[in-house]
Amino acid sequence: MNLEFQRMTYMTIALVAGFVLDLIFGDPRWLYHPVRLIGHLISGTERIIRNCLPANKTGERIGGGILVLVVVTVSTGVPAVILSVAYKYFWQLGLALESFWCYQMLATKSLKVESDRVYIALKNKCLEAGRKAVSMIVGRDVARLDARGVMRAAVETVAENTSDGVIAPMLFLAIGGAPLGFFYKAVNTMDSMLGYVEPPYKDIGLVPARMDDVFNFIPARLSALLMLAAGALLQLDVKNGWKIFRRDRCKHASPNSAQTESVCAGLLGLRLAGDAWYHGVLHKKDYIGDAKREIELEDIPRAGRLMYLTAVLALVVFGVGKALLIVL
Repeated sequence: MNLEFQRMTYMTIALVAGFVLDLIFGDPRWLYHPVRLIGHLISGTERIIRNCLPANKTGERIGGGILVLVVVTVSTGVPAVILSVAYKYFWQLGLALESFWCYQMLATKSLKVESDRVYIALKNKCLEAGRKAVSMIVGRDVARLDARGVMRAAVETVAENTSDGVIAPMLFLAIGGAPLGFFYKAVNTMDSMLGYVEPPYKDIGLVPARMDDVFNFIPARLSALLMLAAGALLQLDVKNGWKIFRRDRCKHASPNSAQTESVCAGLLGLRLAGDAWYHGVLHKKDYIGDAKREIELEDIPRAGRLMYLTAVLALVVFGVGKALLIVL
């Protein structure tokens, strides 16, 4: 069997197996996640850079570029070497390991589980528990949120993370297997940890944030189109989803974050986003979508179902595309 053909076949099998494992097991808290290792690498590299370079705008921006090179190289290179050795001497081990890593790169079930915790807390009329649950999946301050604010935050994060938590890593896994999946996770984790506009991350986080914008550009838009297709299958308001997507997809500081959020808002007939508090600072934000109705508790599981079906459609599209490349 041609080595390139063989590698592409293994990558496709690993992706499908990883997706199935994710749907079954999610992200159990007892299982050590490789993203935590990437996080430790980012923190350690940041400390070294801050100690070695001047603490000014230029020094920190150069340091941010160096940090990206180090983290991406290590995060991608180490899994690539391990898989290469495994496949060379015992292909079954290589396939099993790549399948396991593909599973760990995806967050389909964990996103649904975490949003369901918000749903259950609010259904039991416990606002404080709802705030605590939603704080696990959003970066904003939650203490000021009322019940509808908690619902809105949960729906928004499911919609946004459909792209960078599910579809984007799936796309990178489909293209380059687990090593490219680790590449994407490294870029995404750097943005999550360093990509803030406030000190002390404003300058050192500039390059990581721009990298995340670049590598999420295509996945975010692809995710939005797949979500529209999922909305059609779920008999949601696709016409309004398309309208809000075209109108509001750029109403965010990030060029990518509002892509799927605008589709979700339109499909569900909700007004999402708006002003939010982060680290005690009020950030003024545009609204996304029109308030055809008030948000309700059932919108959280609706967003979850939309995310699940979008993920399944993505797997089918990427899987078929990969299969065609293998055959041709």
